[in-house]
Amino acid sequence: MATDGLQTAPASPETANDKNLYLAVAAISAVALAAITYVLYLRDRTGLDTGRLAFMPVVNASLNAVAAAAQVMGFIAIRAKKQNLHRALMLTAFLSSALFFIGYLAYHYVHGDTRYPGTGAIRAAYLGLLLTHVVASIALVPMVLMTLFYAVKGRFSAHRKLARFTLPTWLYVSVTGVLVFVMLRSAF
Repeated sequence: MATDGLQTAPASPETANDKNLYLAVAAISAVALAAITYVLYLRDRTGLDTGRLAFMPVVNASLNAVAAAAQVMGFIAIRAKKQNLHRALMLTAFLSSALFFIGYLAYHYVHGDTRYPGTGAIRAAYLGLLLTHVVASIALVPMVLMTLFYAVKGRFSAHRKLARFTLPTWLYVSVTGVLVFVMLRSAF
């Protein structure tokens, strides 16, 4: 009971589970961000073998493209009230994005950071695109995890509300991931 005379309702089991979920999502997101930060900025780069895993940027761009296509098809499926197809497509998008993340870490662990060699306006455009891509991807991890959790738990009202923000953010990150790859490849 509160000291100001107001009674507070006891926390429901769902609310208690939500708090644990929020903590787990925050922890997973922090670990993902820490892993990228370590691989790109903190790791000692002496002796990196830049020839190893040279195929990974193509694989990673392909995984981003698969994720984007699955997201669009998943959106179309849910609009057509095809829940099972929507579920399969969104899980495909999630797995593609998860595999991308693993591949991204592996490639950059071996290769290090990739610097854009272009100059002038094209370099500014690339860096602007990359900045928005990175910021959106940082926000995306907890958004996707929460949206997925709500769907798995059958909390479709919360799932729909969050998915309205998650889908465009996720689609932006997936598409700009492909564009970053194309811009890097065309510059070399």
